[in-house]
Amino acid sequence: ANLDATIAWLKKARSKLDVALDQRFGEPCRKALRESGRDFGTAHLAEGHLQIKFELPKKVSWDQALLHELAERIVASGEKVDSYIDCKLSISESRYTHWPPALQAQFAPARTVDAGKPSYTLTIDGGEQ
Repeated sequence: ANLDATIAWLKKARSKLDVALDQRFGEPCRKALRESGRDFGTAHLAEGHLQIKFELPKKVSWDQALLHELAERIVASGEKVDSYIDCKLSISESRYTHWPPALQAQFAPARTVDAGKPSYTLTIDGGEQ
């Protein structure tokens, strides 16, 4: 019980720290990322002796109805799979980025890109974390 209570407290404390870091460094870090021509990825900032490593992952989701439509066009014969099973269609981002542009264009309307949870790594000059 004590361990569970400690874990719950630490999760809340981590959440508060993440919010505070995002309030303090989020906008300048996102600005640095945009200035480098990217919406997602890693940016590095320095504030005095403090080094900030900002990571903003890409989070991709797909329009399930539209993907289903596309799958039906591709299959176009036999019984419907959704009569028997519930499924969520998705496409791995690495696979999608390696497709030819014409194929990407067909699937692009079903794709939504959102930001994932940002993370920060703070170090003092000299490498201490």
